[in-house]
Amino acid sequence: MQNRLFLQTRYVWRIEMSEETEAVKESAKAIQEIAKTTSKAIDAGKQVGDFVAKYIAGPLEEGIGIFHDKLKYMRWERQVRLIKRSEEFLKEVGLSSPSRPVQMKIAIPLIQAAFLEENDELQDRWAALLVNASNINSGIDVKKAYISILEDMSPFDANILEKICSVPLQNQHVRILTYKLPEEAVVSSEVDFLPEPNPDVQLSLGNLIRLGCLTANITWGGGQILTCVESTLLGRSLVEACKLKKGIT
Repeated sequence: MQNRLFLQTRYVWRIEMSEETEAVKESAKAIQEIAKTTSKAIDAGKQVGDFVAKYIAGPLEEGIGIFHDKLKYMRWERQVRLIKRSEEFLKEVGLSSPSRPVQMKIAIPLIQAAFLEENDELQDRWAALLVNASNINSGIDVKKAYISILEDMSPFDANILEKICSVPLQNQHVRILTYKLPEEAVVSSEVDFLPEPNPDVQLSLGNLIRLGCLTANITWGGGQILTCVESTLLGRSLVEACKLKKGIT
């Protein structure tokens, strides 16, 4: 009887020890994964901090601090892409690094918005805007308003605006017809009895008008007529600011 009790006790003890051993192993694995993640986070923070510091002409520590305060919740892969595209754009304009510091009130919200952008085409516009701001020869004076306006645009909005602003400026009586958008912006002085653009284009035009990038005719009742529009100085300036500029010619 005693032998049987002894064997049962040893069996239970072995099971408990086995479970404890497995628990220790799992805990060790978890600690290793946390260490790896922490190491990657530290490397990521240093790289992004260095990137921010370069554009504001400040010390690395300041850039890292800004990153942790403002940018730590951004998706890392979008950050990496922005850094890569900005470096490519700098090389394209003949620079190895920014030739002028960007004011922090411009640089921080611009970089933050650019890191958040998930569309590659729009993120390229953000990268071009950043590089133009940091290029003393770009001829571009980046306004703070550009940032909030671009943040409120979809890729479709940006393409519509660029299409409209690509039409050469003529006299004030020539309007841009919208019924062929997004494929084509048509210019005509005849604005009567025109077909309306499709609903997606109408929504986009409404947003661009709200943002001050376009103007439209107004009905007697206060509604907007979206069959023809005009670009504004603000809209044209934003489009130009988001195009990479190699320098003043």
